[in-house]
Amino acid sequence: MASDSFLFRMDTPVLFGDGVTQKLAEKVKEFKASKVLIVTDKGVKQAGILEKVEQLLRDDGLEVIVFDEVEPDPSLETIHKGADFFKQVGCDLMVALGGGSPIDTAKGIRVIVDNGGHIRDYAGVNKVPQRASLPLITIPTTSGTGSEVTIFAVLSDWEYNMKITITSPYLAADLALVDPLLTVSAPPQITAASGIDALAHAIETYVSNISQPLADALALKAIQIIGANLRPAVANGNNLAARNQMALGSLMAGMAFNNAFLGITHSIGAALSGHVHVSHGIAIALLLPHVMEYNAMARMEKYRDIALALGEKVENISLRAAALAAAKSVYELVGDVNLPQHLSELGVKEEDLPGIAKDTLGHGMVKMNPRKPTEADILAILRKAL
Repeated sequence: MASDSFLFRMDTPVLFGDGVTQKLAEKVKEFKASKVLIVTDKGVKQAGILEKVEQLLRDDGLEVIVFDEVEPDPSLETIHKGADFFKQVGCDLMVALGGGSPIDTAKGIRVIVDNGGHIRDYAGVNKVPQRASLPLITIPTTSGTGSEVTIFAVLSDWEYNMKITITSPYLAADLALVDPLLTVSAPPQITAASGIDALAHAIETYVSNISQPLADALALKAIQIIGANLRPAVANGNNLAARNQMALGSLMAGMAFNNAFLGITHSIGAALSGHVHVSHGIAIALLLPHVMEYNAMARMEKYRDIALALGEKVENISLRAAALAAAKSVYELVGDVNLPQHLSELGVKEEDLPGIAKDTLGHGMVKMNPRKPTEADILAILRKAL
């Protein structure tokens, strides 16, 4: 429910457009930096993106060091490995190049470099004591997490089989370069899973308990953009118009949820990832339609808005039917982009569900959900998704 008064924050300046990566060296020099640490992963390296970005910097006389050991759903150990590496090589600016995993890793590395301790110490809200001294430029290569502009970092704590989230304005990058051309090499499944994740950000933000007008405007437009462009982006990765719009939709969704947060799709997804090693985007794709169906009765008008934004013809049907049409539309979209639609496809069994349901209720985003779920409610959602 929208508040009468609200705070909208946009901590990270954004430079958006095809080819804006070409301005990276210029932007690095604006920070008076000369030695750059690029935090990335093997996929970005194999796609040839890393080499191009390195060359851009070196051609302008900048020294470049690479940390490319980031894995999907990065572990706490990777954060500390990266921080130790940074201390060995010494740099005066960091570039996070990749999807959400390298970007969240870079955020975590900055926290440890400045504050010491264990990264687990900073889990929760506003536990990071100071703004980072090391500038960070984020360059996303997928259209999904929105992490390039958010104040969150999501990391995997495999010792306790759980995800932790660090939330602090001090995590925000100093600049985001959003270049849709860098997403062209993303394969269809990554394009699909990251795109549904971005859609989930927009939908959950729009119906959040702390929704607000500016975030709503961004979220609803993001839903419209992603709904219209995800299928063509998956069908043909070289469709530059669709890639451009997906990058814009993902960015807008990130800006929105930075302010109004998320709901139980992400809470259940985080709990699920602690029990089954599944990519975040695929977990979200499996859960989102079922959570939407569960939440619809609490925000019928807003779910009707979502259905309309997704292109559904709901003008002449009941409000309830229109709200539920949004969930059906997303379920069909997930199927059309060839993502799994049943938890059983990932090896999840009925006996796993109670533990996942129990772990969900400890997640911070539950309180932002438009319905207050019980453990039985979560279990029912999981059974529908099984």
